[in-house]
Amino acid sequence: MAAEQNVGGALIVGVVGAGAMGRGIAQVAAAAGHRVVLGDLDTLAVARARESIRGSLDRDVTKGRVERAKADEIFSRICAAGELSVAMEAFGACGIVIEAIVEQLEAKRALFGALEPTVSPDCVLATNTSSLSVAAIGAACARAERVVGVHFFNPAPVMPLVEIVPAITTAPEWSEWARALVQRWGKTPVVASDTPGFIVNRIARPFYGESLRILEEGIADVATIDWAMREIGGFRMGPFELMDFIGNDVNYAVTTSVFESLFFDPRYRPSLIQRRLVDAGLFGRKRERGYYDYRDGAARPSAQQDRALGEQIVDRVLAMLVNEAVDAVRLRVASPHDIELAMTKGVNYPRGLLAWGDAIGAPEILRRLEALQAEYGEDRYRPSPLLRRRVREGRDLMS
Repeated sequence: MAAEQNVGGALIVGVVGAGAMGRGIAQVAAAAGHRVVLGDLDTLAVARARESIRGSLDRDVTKGRVERAKADEIFSRICAAGELSVAMEAFGACGIVIEAIVEQLEAKRALFGALEPTVSPDCVLATNTSSLSVAAIGAACARAERVVGVHFFNPAPVMPLVEIVPAITTAPEWSEWARALVQRWGKTPVVASDTPGFIVNRIARPFYGESLRILEEGIADVATIDWAMREIGGFRMGPFELMDFIGNDVNYAVTTSVFESLFFDPRYRPSLIQRRLVDAGLFGRKRERGYYDYRDGAARPSAQQDRALGEQIVDRVLAMLVNEAVDAVRLRVASPHDIELAMTKGVNYPRGLLAWGDAIGAPEILRRLEALQAEYGEDRYRPSPLLRRRVREGRDLMS
């Protein structure tokens, strides 16, 4: 049984996928005392990942976060799996294998189908998917009950949140074991239902989508919207700065996945502006151009620091975010407690959205949404039935 597995240093952790997420997860597991087997179909990617991990640990030493001997010990625990195109036997002794490969369902299913015959019956197969169905991934396995979502946030060594996502086929003891494991790794686990986007990538959609709508309508430009959300809203980064940081290709793919998986609900409709940037290859910082120009000598646009306009922007985006969090409670995506943790620990929101909605007042959130729905005539702005119920009953959103 998974619940009986050793979660101490003797547990060997497998990681498949040596990109940014995979190498980050490998570093986290190694820092927790585990031997880590890191693999990728591209063996050069594993070599690059090890170099990156070494560089990350060296920076930690320079900044005094860790002693040199400890950094060397952590690095020594990470070994290469070898040529995965030949066989997966390198993961045979692992107690958990976490995949962090490309966000494509068929690729993940193929990997899990190839992994299952090589690992022990008690090995947990975990997917780091950010928006795909865990049940659909697990369907590739004969024993889908040991497949669970374990979704880290980038960069994994720094970000505290991990979403634990049991599928409809996952046995409770496996997901609880995974939750306990990442907690021992010093992470903050939250439990999410196996629905599109889980907690964070579902609830955060209006932060980007409604800001894009405001831009589309010419109400404010990119710099002004970012200024408003930072300076008035208290967010660490504005939506366009954050999309450029994440990568517009990645952000657009997640939005599209959530939109299609939720049967084209207009709340999650992608923006043509973002699609055009993706079509043009303007992915943000990694391509030096996105909503902003990051090339040497490029001028940074100035925000129109109009307080009234800024408050209008924040009020509109925040009403949509609070409504999304309330609807996630209604649809049992997660508990109110885990929703608040996820949004503060996973995307660094200045406060939990349910508590924020209570501070503003549920009647005021409802009024803003009803005004938007009346103006646009779109189902996009429909208030959650639970929001209406809370207002009618005079109860807090956190209750």
